[in-house]
Amino acid sequence: MGKTSVAPRIEQRLGLPHTEIDALFHGPNWTMLPGFVESVEAFSAEERWVTEWQYATQLGDLLTSRADTLVLLDYSVATHMSRLVRRTLRRRLWRIELRNGNVEPPLHTILTDPEHIVRWGWKGRARVRRRTDAAGQAWPTLRVVRLRSQGETDEWLRKL
Repeated sequence: MGKTSVAPRIEQRLGLPHTEIDALFHGPNWTMLPGFVESVEAFSAEERWVTEWQYATQLGDLLTSRADTLVLLDYSVATHMSRLVRRTLRRRLWRIELRNGNVEPPLHTILTDPEHIVRWGWKGRARVRRRTDAAGQAWPTLRVVRLRSQGETDEWLRKL
C-alpha cells in the first residue's frame, strides 16, 4: 500500500477530509492544471486535512508548514520499485485511464524520458528522505512518522 492508498485510510480512521493531490495537479497530457497551487492553499488552510506530500517544486513548503504530522513510507528499494513497476506495467498494458484522460506512456519511454515515473521513483527516494529530514528540523512541532514496511504501516493505521 502506497501513499495514495494510505491517505484515504487515514481519512477513514480519523475522519479527516482527504484531498488527492494528483487529482488537483494533473490535467490533460500530464500538464499541471491551472489553479493547482491555489487549490492546495485552499484545502490546506482548513484546520483538518490529509493529502499526499508531493509537488515540492510547485508548492515549496506550503504543505509542510501547515501540517502537524508527516508520514513517510520508507519501504525497501525492492518493495518500492517492484510495486511501482507492477503498477506502471498494469496501467500501460490495460491502458487504464487516469486523471483527465491520461494513460501511462509507451514502455520504451522508461529508457528515453528522464521524468518517466519509474525513473522518477528510483531517483526520488533519496530526495524524499532528505526533504523529510529537513522538514523535521525546520518545523520542530511537525511529527514525522517513518514507516519502513507494510506491516509497520498496517499496525500504525490500526492504532489511529
